[in-house]
Amino acid sequence: MSSIAQKMNARLKRKIRVRKKIQGSSECPRLNVFKSSRHMYAQLIDDVTGSTLVSAATVMNDVSAGLKYTGNLEAAAKVGAAIAQMAKEKGIQKVVFDRGGFLYHGRVKALADAARENGLSF
Repeated sequence: MSSIAQKMNARLKRKIRVRKKIQGSSECPRLNVFKSSRHMYAQLIDDVTGSTLVSAATVMNDVSAGLKYTGNLEAAAKVGAAIAQMAKEKGIQKVVFDRGGFLYHGRVKALADAARENGLSF
């Protein structure tokens, strides 16, 4: 097995382990984070109904406006601020954080910190 496959397999194992412990509802949705090498994605998910309430990503024009590159800490912080702003507009203040198997470090941490600074509590 190649090292890339091993890394992906380890992340998927962490994802399953994390997901077993948390579940979102309409009052307290799950803030799901996904990152690729070029982009960051965040969603607020109601697991009871299986629906996405709010989403933000660096592929959206209003989020990526003014960014030189969308795969860095600055872009992640902008996604965190955007998801918090959209959640506030929907009346959501409290969420459960789902790091999606990624380590709570770097871009994932920057997104979480920006979401907290802009009004989400978790």
